[in-house]
Amino acid sequence: MSNKPDEHIPRIIGEYTSNKKGPLLFVTAGIHGNEPSGVKALEEVFKQLEKTKPEIEGTLVGVSGNHKALNQNKRYIDEDLNRVWTEENIEQEKDESHEQKEMWEIIEILNKFPEKDFTKRYFLDCHTTSSASLPYVSVQEVNDNDKWAHNFPTFIVRGFSDIITGDIDHYLSRIGMTGFVFEAGQHEDKTSVENHEGVIWLALKEACNLDLSKIKTYPECVNRFAEKNAPEQKTFELVHRHGLKDSDTFEMEPGYENFQEIEKGELLAKQNGKELKSEWDARIFMPLYQSQGNDGFFVIEEAEVK
Repeated sequence: MSNKPDEHIPRIIGEYTSNKKGPLLFVTAGIHGNEPSGVKALEEVFKQLEKTKPEIEGTLVGVSGNHKALNQNKRYIDEDLNRVWTEENIEQEKDESHEQKEMWEIIEILNKFPEKDFTKRYFLDCHTTSSASLPYVSVQEVNDNDKWAHNFPTFIVRGFSDIITGDIDHYLSRIGMTGFVFEAGQHEDKTSVENHEGVIWLALKEACNLDLSKIKTYPECVNRFAEKNAPEQKTFELVHRHGLKDSDTFEMEPGYENFQEIEKGELLAKQNGKELKSEWDARIFMPLYQSQGNDGFFVIEEAEVK
């Protein structure tokens, strides 16, 4: 996928089943149009599934997010597609902005795979970050999401979806599905595609009982993520969000990486000409290094596994 404006990325990237009873695994990618690695990973997964035709229980569906933004390599067109899934927008059936229309198209696809047809419904939402980052899972502590997330070999961050409302995982959790967001690394980093592919394969193994050894590209397709790129599993909780208004001028100090340790008094950013210093001995999370976005940075601390 070359991300050219004239290239058509299908809404349904792929669908695979062995027609055996089991769960739904609903994978979304490109909810932000400047994050194409999940789309590329899904294309590769479906290519390998069609090549080797392994048995799975249930069904895998891969869906692309913000079509127009993906084709323009922009985060969004009118507003962030990962902020429009609010209860208000759903109840009022709003479809005014480009992203609200795309939201309804994704919901329409999901509705073709109703709860009654599956033993369980899982979701996986694929993202990348603007700054360099180790891969990690972002999980909302509802349903059995947290327990499910701990099946995967990487950092796990709790609480992001409790602070930011209107994201797709909030909606999918709200309608009773089990899952998480997977952030695979920096937007343009080639390891982000490897990590997305690896986590999709592992989710197929965990949810749909796929025997990974049946895949031609195994073990590389999983090991590049699980052994080469993923950090040893640790669980973190979000303790602070530094939000921004559209009128703010915000500049993160250069060189911060996701999960980097920070100390009290350390200069983190400048906002409207004023210095912003850390109030925590903790770790920085999702420092903003792109022009679009209303989250300057977050602060996380290590937490107990439940």
